[in-house]
Amino acid sequence: MSTRLGELVERLGGRLIGDADIEVVGIAPLNDASASHITFLSNPKFRGQAAQTNAAALILSAADDEIVAADYKGARIVAANPYAYFARAAQFFAAQNAYIAPQGIHPSANVDPTARVSASASIGPHVAIEAGAVVEDGCVIDAGCFIGRGAHVGAGTHFYPRVTFLAGCRIGARGIVHPGAVIGADGFGFANEGGAWIKIPQTGAVKIGDDVEIGANTSIDRGALADTVIEDGVKLDNQIQIGHNCHIGAHTAMAGCVGVAGSAVIGKYCTFGGAAMILGHLTIADHVHISSGSMVSRSIREPGQYTGFYPLAKNAEWEKSAVIVRNLPTMREKIRELEKIIKSLGDKSE
Repeated sequence: MSTRLGELVERLGGRLIGDADIEVVGIAPLNDASASHITFLSNPKFRGQAAQTNAAALILSAADDEIVAADYKGARIVAANPYAYFARAAQFFAAQNAYIAPQGIHPSANVDPTARVSASASIGPHVAIEAGAVVEDGCVIDAGCFIGRGAHVGAGTHFYPRVTFLAGCRIGARGIVHPGAVIGADGFGFANEGGAWIKIPQTGAVKIGDDVEIGANTSIDRGALADTVIEDGVKLDNQIQIGHNCHIGAHTAMAGCVGVAGSAVIGKYCTFGGAAMILGHLTIADHVHISSGSMVSRSIREPGQYTGFYPLAKNAEWEKSAVIVRNLPTMREKIRELEKIIKSLGDKSE
């Protein structure tokens, strides 16, 4: 299904330079775009590619437009944030081709009579919904999902296949939970007595706000006593572990394989690169950005970019550096001794 450029700009904003009647069918990368696509330029280092693209139209900033316009002959959509404009355009084209799940409950689903499922919800094959659960308007629950007793799924939320959403957990409106995610499993809580581990019952739940997206095979543990909390707008990538009693602030985003140990409190609008690790019982302020692979071992009270990994090097060089680092305490003591000797020599010369 094609769309006029003029219609797209009417919907999404921006300033169109060129023919409003050009028809486009989707969005594509600079190098792959054809005369039926639009594309975008969000990084100035790709200006050369943008000038040579075959796309029907190019989304770009005003600054890039001044440079690219002389060479690029197609239509241009000037936007304050080209990358965000690309995201909204991609949503628009995806919606045009989206599969609409049929409303109702599949015959193979097992829904407890005390569960409340909206008539506008779509419950797929082999879904299990336990006693007292609530599934609100417009939800899509795909094949093989499990919703535990007393759980609550907010309006317009989509569970992809094989999501496990355990007892007492709650997610707000317009959530997206990808395949294999497990929400509400027991947190890792044990007390040691005489070398044996005694399990601590995990009686809290997981409370998730509106507009939260949770990636495939991500796990969010229920709290031990109080709840694990994920605030509005949080975005979690695949294979992330959120420990029990964590609190993740609104609009924070985490890339794949991040691990957050129990009772960590993370602020709003933070970002975490892939495989970052956050130790338990720490507090991280709003607007903190953690680089990929970093280990956060102390609380962070001020916003900013933080990095905590050793630079990559050839293995032989790394081993030499590791030896130096291991010997730093001894070297420090020797330096202090030398400082004392130098000071004593200076005193004698006066």
